[in-house]
Amino acid sequence: MPVFDDLLNANRSYQAGFELAGLEATAAKGLAVLTCMDSRIEPLQMLGLRPGDAKILRNAGARVTDDVLRTLVLAVNLLGVDRIAVVAHTDCRMTKTTDDALRDELRPRYPNTDLDKWDFLTVDDQPTVLRGDVERIVLCDLIPDEVVIGAFVYDVNSGELRLVDERDAR
Repeated sequence: MPVFDDLLNANRSYQAGFELAGLEATAAKGLAVLTCMDSRIEPLQMLGLRPGDAKILRNAGARVTDDVLRTLVLAVNLLGVDRIAVVAHTDCRMTKTTDDALRDELRPRYPNTDLDKWDFLTVDDQPTVLRGDVERIVLCDLIPDEVVIGAFVYDVNSGELRLVDERDAR
């Protein structure tokens, strides 16, 4: 059986009951959510949202990378976003290691690759890093002043979402 048959078969079932046709591209609730790729996080359910309510961005550690910032600029300027939630979480693998440790772990698998040029954006102090990532959004010249940005931590064991910081873009 080909590797992706399970996905294609599941998609056929999904397609049979598809109800999202005609959904607007803008964020109905004016919200963009950046969170971690951790599979224990269900962004829509966690926030009481439905498809179409928010723009969802995910990466390892919920970090504000150049690409995340580019996407947020487009979301606030073109897709109706006026609130941004940056949601880190408890028990995150990115808080339990360092870039050097990750490079050492990967080195045996990639002996001919210069891993020293890779920045994995590990998180040594989650509240400080989270506030710094929010600050990066706040300082972006292409994020309008009226955008409100919130920093949150989601508890993967209880489902609780805790507000850490809330700020206007400028």
